Formats: sequence, structure tokens, C-alpha cells
Amino acid sequence: MSGLGAAAEPPGWRLSSGSSEVFLPEETRAAAPVDFLQELPSYQSALRRRAAAGGTQERRAAPQGSAGLRGAAARGPEQEAGELGARPAREYPLSIAEKRRLRDCQQADIKYLSGWKQWKRTSSKSLKKVLNEVKELSSYLELWRHDIHSIEGKFGTGIQSYFSFLRFLVLLNFIIFILMFSFVTLPSIISKYGLFNSSFAKIPPENIAPHCTVYKPSDNMGLVYFYTYLKDLLSGTGFLEVTSLFYGYYTIDAAWLSVLRYNLPLAYLLATFAYLALSLLWIIKRSVEGFKQNLVHDEDQFQSYCNKVFAGWDFCITDPHAARLKHRSLQYELQTDLEEERLKRKIADRTMKEKLRIYSLRIFINIIVIAVLSGCFYSIYKATVFSQENSNGISDTNFQANLLVQYLPSIVITLANFIAPQIFSFLIGFEDYSPAFEIRLTLMRCVFVRLANIGVLLFSLWSQISHCDTDKCKACGYNYELYPCWESEVGQEMYKLMIFDFIIILAVTLFIDFPRMLLVTHCSCKPVQWCGLQEFGISDNVLEIIYGQTICWIGTFFSPLLPAIATIKYFIIFYIKKISLMHTRKPAARPIRASSSNFFFLVVLLIGLLLAFIPLGISIAHIPSSKACGPFRSFNTSWGVVPDTILGFPTGLQQVLHGIASEAFAVPFFMVICLVMFYFIALAGAHKRVVEQLREQLVMESRDKLFLIRKITEAQRRP
Repeated sequence: MSGLGAAAEPPGWRLSSGSSEVFLPEETRAAAPVDFLQELPSYQSALRRRAAAGGTQERRAAPQGSAGLRGAAARGPEQEAGELGARPAREYPLSIAEKRRLRDCQQADIKYLSGWKQWKRTSSKSLKKVLNEVKELSSYLELWRHDIHSIEGKFGTGIQSYFSFLRFLVLLNFIIFILMFSFVTLPSIISKYGLFNSSFAKIPPENIAPHCTVYKPSDNMGLVYFYTYLKDLLSGTGFLEVTSLFYGYYTIDAAWLSVLRYNLPLAYLLATFAYLALSLLWIIKRSVEGFKQNLVHDEDQFQSYCNKVFAGWDFCITDPHAARLKHRSLQYELQTDLEEERLKRKIADRTMKEKLRIYSLRIFINIIVIAVLSGCFYSIYKATVFSQENSNGISDTNFQANLLVQYLPSIVITLANFIAPQIFSFLIGFEDYSPAFEIRLTLMRCVFVRLANIGVLLFSLWSQISHCDTDKCKACGYNYELYPCWESEVGQEMYKLMIFDFIIILAVTLFIDFPRMLLVTHCSCKPVQWCGLQEFGISDNVLEIIYGQTICWIGTFFSPLLPAIATIKYFIIFYIKKISLMHTRKPAARPIRASSSNFFFLVVLLIGLLLAFIPLGISIAHIPSSKACGPFRSFNTSWGVVPDTILGFPTGLQQVLHGIASEAFAVPFFMVICLVMFYFIALAGAHKRVVEQLREQLVMESRDKLFLIRKITEAQRRP
């Protein structure tokens, strides 16, 4: 509080009463310096709460501002120096004059410190200075720093958040590529070519039927036409199938680097776990920051209105056209808030007949949504089965038909990803939801259909891989005739999905957005001008790249170099989307806030990562590994390398590991985790209550100011 408000409310005090906590003056029993100050709304509210609590409780004083300095001055020099020297003066919420006095006090009290503490403080300041300089220097080396700042200046923080998210995925895929290349691909290449006095060992699988170990990749021999190379490049077959891009290349049991033995199967499995854990931790770390901002913006309608009116402008905008868009965006948000208030009143006034009608309509629409999803899933399943059964039955000379059959699942998935969201957007208008909830529900349905389509594709492949009719097939544990190296086949499907997704993004920009921009610019026909430029929808573009990233997470186990392709893909997409935004599209008229959009992007990305855990877990622990290729051909499943490695450990270490994997350790560990989780839930609840109390205090402070202004006005009117 400022002015008389600050004088009327001395620094601080807390009174606890039950579950609520209010702020009271230090001298509650003493008479106020001015009688009318006891009439303050905050003072009266505190007295009412205190009377309702049935008595007083202990108060806690918290010195603030200059009172804190005076309290520190009353203590010993060493204690004062230890407290006030803990942080720089610029970090204290003090005025300039008080900060100068604090700085002088800190410098004068250095002589009271011992030599060790003086050195510790000096070294701490030097280290902080070096770290700040390194951080400032690294910001200049940040990828696309200038481009993203330019986009932020022209179109605001909402669109800038999409390009920052795209940069995050480029860095994430590059690190995953470095991880897989360093621990899987590089040792295999070094050992196969005998570099650095290295060699490799292949141990033939034991107790396996000979026909299960036959694998003849479709490598092109003799005279090969150009379109065959093009087909192989687009589908991952032919010459690409025998390269380090796919799982079948790593048919090595151990690599010897001089006298050191490198366990490639174990390294392959641990590298898979490492890139999944790295992705999970990195996403959680970034999403925590967005969750904090999202929690702060979770205010009531009155505060939301005030924030939009007084603090809703984006001062990063410098472009006049973007400024007009921001004006319209704020106007749309205010209209949305008013519409939500109108809908709340409408919902409150609904009769039982109206409720029955709207609920019946929503049930019917959700049945239609389920039918659309079922149709998409069935189409993907049939297309995958047809493609797998007929991909080898078409002559290589028929290039178009062969490529169409190879890409049939990818084409069907792309059509489903395009048609289903259009149907959902049309149906949501009949369900009578609020505008904000309509957007969220439509986005969640689109997320589900995109990610579930990948799951249906993998389920279709596994149903073909596990289908066995003969005893020879059952001896291998999988369909060895159709899939002699089924991991490479799955890797090829993920490769085709990623390539086709990139082709679609490029084709839409070149053959749809660009001609549309030319028509709108050079044609004055009313229908063309009415259509206008296509909007740059942030959510739709984010769903595109999250769909591709989920494919990358799943496919990296079956194609270790797929992250390198994803890095190059997203690198090119950044410039495609930038050109599209600058020249062929216009910003959306209904943009979303940057803080909430960042949090939403990371939540959807986390959903995609959790979805990737399921097929990878099934592939590693349940489906028998190929006996003709790959590093796990000597094991029943890919997970089999873990117990086999543990058997080589000393007996004591084996017992410790078995104890950790037993129920005797798992149950107490689970209980401890639950206790920690309950503690953090309680802590979050306490913080939420404190935030609510601070908001109430701000409201009371504004009422105090109005009360004091009214009193001053009345005093001035008196003769």
C-alpha cells in the first residue's frame, strides 16, 4: 500500500484461525494513531475473523524494508554480515537509498569476518560473475536466436513459443543421435572395419532351428534402374536395408577394442533406456516452469479481466499489422469471457428437459466420434495388412504400384489425421460447450487420433509378426517367412512415416499455401478475397511435429540413426514454417497465451513419450527377438541380455540386485514413494492456500485505499 495506506498498515503480522490465515497489525491492543484507521475494511475484517476464531493466537512479525535493516543493525556484526551478505543488494525489495545503505553496510562489515569467510565470499562473487558472463555468451550462440527474436517482434510471444518449441525438439533429437551413434553405431563400424586394432565376435544362436537364422536382405544386385534407387530411398528397402540405419546391421555379439570387450547388446538396450529417460527428464524440467506460470494465471474472472485490460498487451510486438492482430485477439478474449459468463448463467437456468436434451445430444455426438475413430483404426489395420502381404508380390519394374503399396499405411494415416479433425471441429459446435472448452476438447480429440493411429499401425504389424500357422513358424516364435528380421521391418515403417510426413508438410506449403497467396494477392475476385490467406494455427502445427517426434521415439530402437533424420527434418521445417508465416499465411485471429501454450505443448509431448513407452516395452520384453539379425539374436527377447549380464557379476552383487528386484524391496519402496507424494501434495495445497490469502489481502488493500481516499476527500470538504 502506498501513501496513507502504507502508514495505516504497518509491516506485518499474521493471525492463524483454523484453516484461514489473516494479516493483523503488530499493536492490535494499542490505540490506532488515528481513530478512523480502525474503520479500515481490512482491520474490521481481521477483527471479525478473530472474534469468530474465539480468541487470539500468536503473531509473527516479519521485518520488511528499512525495519529489516534496523533489526539487522541491532544484532551482532558477524550475524548481520552473514545474513545481509548472503545475497547482492539488488536482489532485495528495497528502495535505492536503502540498497545503498545495505551495500555500504556489507562492505564495512567485511573486516569483522574471518579470513576463510572473506575468501569464501570473494570466490563466490567471482564465480557468479564468471557464470553470468558464460551464460550471456552462450545466449549469443543459441540456435536461431535472431530469427526467433524477429518472429517474436512481428507476431508476438504466442507464435514465438511454437518456434522455440521446434528448436527444443531439434536439440533433443541431436542429443539422442549423439547418444545412439556414440554407444551403438560407432563401435559397430569400428569393429567391422577393424579400426584401432579392433575386431568383433558373432556367436551363433543355440537351440534354434536353422531355418530361423536365414536372412537375405533385398540388396540390389547387377543392373539397377534409377527409379529402384529412388524407391529404396523413400521406403528404406534395398541398399538402405543393409546400412547402419536399421536394426539388422548390428548383428554383433561383442566388439573387441584392443583387449577391451564391448558388450554391444547391453549397450544397445541401455542406450535405448537412456534416450527415453533423457527425454522424460528434459520435458518434465521444462514443463515445471510452464506449470508455475499456468498456476499463476489460474485466476478468477475479475482478475482475468483486469489482467487482460491492464496487463494484456505484448510489448514485444513492433509490427503494425501484428499490433492490430493483438488488438483483435484481446477483443476476442474479452468476448470469450463474456460468452462463458453467459453460458454459465444459461446452464444455471436450464430446466430438466433441456438438460436431458443436451446430454442426449452429447452422447449421440460422442457415439459418432467413436464411430469415426473406429473407421480410421480399421482402415489403418486393413491397409497395413494389405501392404505387408503384397509389398513383395509386385514387380520392381512397376515403380508406381510398388511405391503406392509400400506407402499405403502412411497415406491412410495421413488422410485420417486430416479428415478426423475436420469432423470433430464440425461436431463440437452442436455440443453447446464454452468456447475455451471447445478448443481444449477438440485438441485432445485430435491428439488422440494422431497418436492412436501410430498405435494401431504397430498393433497391425505385431499381429502379422506373431501370426504362426505351421510348426516351423512356431519353432521361431514369430512369422519368420514374412519377417525374417522383423525389427528392421518395423524400422522401415517408422522411416516411411517420417519421410512421408515431411513430404506432406513441404507439399502443402509449395502446392497449396503458395498458389493461394498468389491468388489472394493478384486476384480481386470476391470469393478469393473472402477466403483470404490460410491462418497459421499454432496448435495444428504443434500437433504435426509432436506426431513426428513420437514416431522418432518409437523408431529409434528399430532404426538407431532415425534421430539424425528427425534433426535434419525439423531443421528444414523451421525455415519452411518461417517462410510460410512471413509470406504465405497469416497469424491466427485467436492466438493462445505463450505461457499456457508452452505448457500445453509439453503436456502433449509428454503424452506422446508415454505412448512410445508402451510399444517399446512390448517389443523389448514380450515379442521374441529375430534369430537372423540384430544384437539380440542369441536371446529369447531383447530383455534377456540383462539377466545374462547379471549372471557374470560376483555372487554378492547378484544377491543385491536380486534383492532390489524382489517384493521385499519393492513394497517398502512403493510406500516411501507414496509418502513423499502425499507430502508434496500437502505442500502444494498449503502453497495454494497462501496464494489465495495473498489475493484476498490485495483485494482488501484496494478497498483500504478507496476508504482512505474517501476519508481524505471528506476531510478536504470540511471548512
